[in-house]
Amino acid sequence: MDDYSLQLSKVALQIWDWAELGFHEQKSAALLQTELKKAGFAIKTGVSGMPTAFVASFKRGTGGPVIGLLAEFDALPGISQTAQPSQKPRPGKEAAHACGHNLLGAGSLGAAIAVSKWMTANNIQGEVRLYGTPAEEGGGAKVYMTRDGLFNDVGAVLSWHPSWENSAAQYRTLAVIASRFTFVGQSAAGGPSPEQGRSALDGVEAMDNMVNMMREHVPQDTRIHYIISDGGKAPNVVPSLAKSDYMTRHPVDAEALAVFNRVVKAGEGAALGTATKMNHTVSIAYKDMLQNDTLGRVVDKNLRRAGTITLSPEELVWAEAIRKTLPNPEKSDISEISKVQPFTLDKQMYVSTDVGDISYVTPTSSLATAAVLPGTPGHSWQFAAAAGSSIGVKATVLAAKTMALSAAELMTDPTTLAAAKAEMEERRGGAGYTYKSMIGSAAPNLNYRDAK
Repeated sequence: MDDYSLQLSKVALQIWDWAELGFHEQKSAALLQTELKKAGFAIKTGVSGMPTAFVASFKRGTGGPVIGLLAEFDALPGISQTAQPSQKPRPGKEAAHACGHNLLGAGSLGAAIAVSKWMTANNIQGEVRLYGTPAEEGGGAKVYMTRDGLFNDVGAVLSWHPSWENSAAQYRTLAVIASRFTFVGQSAAGGPSPEQGRSALDGVEAMDNMVNMMREHVPQDTRIHYIISDGGKAPNVVPSLAKSDYMTRHPVDAEALAVFNRVVKAGEGAALGTATKMNHTVSIAYKDMLQNDTLGRVVDKNLRRAGTITLSPEELVWAEAIRKTLPNPEKSDISEISKVQPFTLDKQMYVSTDVGDISYVTPTSSLATAAVLPGTPGHSWQFAAAAGSSIGVKATVLAAKTMALSAAELMTDPTTLAAAKAEMEERRGGAGYTYKSMIGSAAPNLNYRDAK
């Protein structure tokens, strides 16, 4: 692993520099594939109808388990930032890796290559796969790849994410359904003839009001958030078209779906009451994450074996400067970056990820390494700056080492893999469970970042 760390750093920072949006990560995906080809991986590109999605495989022999690793590489729009500890947009850039996916993709790449070299050196039979999964931020590539069976033969999947702590905690996420509600009415002049109009914006606002009243009567852990994405073009024109974008979340996918169906009913009622027409389209639908104690303990053990993050004097100065910019700087302890947190199971995180779907078809573990200071908001300029810094790179190397050690252990331990599978089957409802994607038969929306 150590002999690849310099190249891993170059890959991570190059993807950070490109900052490509979901389903438009052509250069980032190509760079990862180039590195994998040089290491002897066979690659399938454009899988599941997504040009920047790929599966890279290194296989030895005819037996042995398949261990999967996940690589993300999409940036976030509407934010731009240099790699310095003060807010400063990058000229000509409107996107940034404010969730650290440049680090995520590079770390998984480093782990995959390290495992392939270990397999060759020790004559190990099996297969290590790196899944190139684009558009995590709203495109949900992993859902389509899971639906298409690309993980069905995998013994275990190791996932990770840059974070503010070093932890192998196996956390629960929120299932999510996101949809756009479009109301269509009749335009008219607001001054002389408003009676001839039927306001699509009235429909949107009536729906929003009904959903807001509904908040008191949904399960406690429910999250509902929305924006009015199109409210008309001029105040003196009765809007004939208006749009509202909703996200509905809950720790259990069935509950998220049930609440979402009530949101749809509110939209139907709003259309009826305002004499407009409403239609909706689901853009993403992710399941919640199934925890796996068996895999989590393997990852935790190897996180503690992999070493720690030690900041240089220059990095400490950088970290102190950015600490002062955080919302609650007094609560941000820089020394936490060098610590490993106690292992926990069933930690509830109020986030959603398309990794959740994978966890319903193959045992899946999670890992976090400290690329940012404690208290750093996700999707912030501070996170983007750290993702382009040497601190972010050190977190990436630690993640790569941890996953490589864990993959090697699992590849030679069929008993643990069997126990992880049995645990997954129990958590998802028994051996008779059949996975069904919440997105149905919908195709990936490759232009979701361009949609207005």
